[in-house]
Amino acid sequence: MSYRVLQRGLAWLAVGGVFAPLIPGLVMMLKPVLMADVWQALWADNQWPGALRATLNSTLISVAGSLALCLVLLCGLWPGVRWQRYTSQLPLLLALPHVAFASGFLFLFADNGWLARLCGVSFHLDENGTGLGILLAIKESWFLLWIANTQLNWQSLSQQLTVAQSLGYGPLQSRVRVLLAQLLPRLKWALLAVVAYSLSVVDVAIILGPANPPTLAVLAWQWLNDVEPQQVAMGMLTSLLLVVILGAFIALGYGLWVMLHQALGQFSGRRHQLSIQPLASVLGSIMTVIGIAAIVILLLWSFSDGWFYPTLLPEAFAFQAWQTAELSPLITTLLLALASSLIGLLVVILWLEGGNPRFDLWLVLPLFLPALPLVAGQYQMLLILEQDGCWLGVIWSHLLWVVPYMLLVVRPAWQQFDSRLTITARTLGWSAWKILFGVQLPLLIRPILAAVAVGFSVSIAQYLPTLYAGAGRFATVTTETLALSSGGDPQQQAIQALLQMLLPAMMFIATRRVHRLISHYRQGLR
Repeated sequence: MSYRVLQRGLAWLAVGGVFAPLIPGLVMMLKPVLMADVWQALWADNQWPGALRATLNSTLISVAGSLALCLVLLCGLWPGVRWQRYTSQLPLLLALPHVAFASGFLFLFADNGWLARLCGVSFHLDENGTGLGILLAIKESWFLLWIANTQLNWQSLSQQLTVAQSLGYGPLQSRVRVLLAQLLPRLKWALLAVVAYSLSVVDVAIILGPANPPTLAVLAWQWLNDVEPQQVAMGMLTSLLLVVILGAFIALGYGLWVMLHQALGQFSGRRHQLSIQPLASVLGSIMTVIGIAAIVILLLWSFSDGWFYPTLLPEAFAFQAWQTAELSPLITTLLLALASSLIGLLVVILWLEGGNPRFDLWLVLPLFLPALPLVAGQYQMLLILEQDGCWLGVIWSHLLWVVPYMLLVVRPAWQQFDSRLTITARTLGWSAWKILFGVQLPLLIRPILAAVAVGFSVSIAQYLPTLYAGAGRFATVTTETLALSSGGDPQQQAIQALLQMLLPAMMFIATRRVHRLISHYRQGLR
């Protein structure tokens, strides 16, 4: 057997082990579609209309809000020192997990939260999913800004912007004409990921509401956990309906883009000198302050020794809550994340070495689909294989999201690898395996370590896969934060949320230190 055949076999075996078992599970979920009584029970349920409204409302606010914030900051700050300063903050803001951010956001904006204590105003976060949509809009706007910052050729755009301004177009007008037409098509996959996540998010929706009725994703999650077969079937059907709603959003987005593209192509010849730089600076500062304030309020709650409404600060500070904190979820989370990221790295390397790049889109497809039907499909297969509630099942469930993210991190660097180095090694008589481990992987150590850190963070954030595949037997910092958010101890909730932030931060620091250590002994890799 030739090396190339072995490469391809290992690549497809590794990827098949992660993705192939999901297909039968999803096919099994199609069964309720053909059951008329399940449809009747679904339409007769009095929670259905309100859940649909909350889902559409929160998703529209999330997608439209995140895109609007991204474009306002781009058109107001780019290019220049302000833009560079703001983008330098994005790694910190992106590293803030959704659940931890939601917990801090709740402590800030709840009816008895810190801002209500400060100004006496209630924000009513859980009304029709408005609070959920606002939080997702802020969090996902940082994601879109990061994608935008890496997608476009800024030198070329800067030259085009100079030409537009020399023709008399003002700051905003020139940026709209130059940026929007080129940026929006490149943001389509990122926007699709935002829509899919907003539709199917459960953990953040549990923290922020709405509660009665909840969003469709939370309602489906509740039904899937029911003991009644009909309720489970209704949960499966609702999960599949989330995919249909995703298709409706895609069609709506495409229609809006066609109209906007036509509008951008029409030139009236009018010039105006409007600039939104002050607005962009204010919005960017507010978003950053909210992110930092969420972390600070979690720290205050974790060290508070009595903090009752309406006092602005805790009566005293103590370490007692940290001393009594349950640390076993931290150990479980650490082990799951390490196993998922290391196995994910092996799968990604095997795929990059022997797989076909044309199929990369299928591997990252889980990032663009609602998570709930995928998790439910995974759970169906784990039940058949009798692997639910065990370590192997939970790790496998995490890989469905860990592998796509790691592939997105490593693939660009792998494609840019100088093939002349490989040819030179072959002329020296090196085997293919020796070239891989002696030339390619050492030279790509930086993106590989970055991928490990990203995969580690993605694994930590998984709530639904851990809950379903673990059959409720695996307590992680994410599941504990969610459990404590529903009427639990706010101190312990803050501690678990901070631990959820601490683990990814430690991994990113560790990978940077490892890279520096390797670079110290191999100066050419610096």
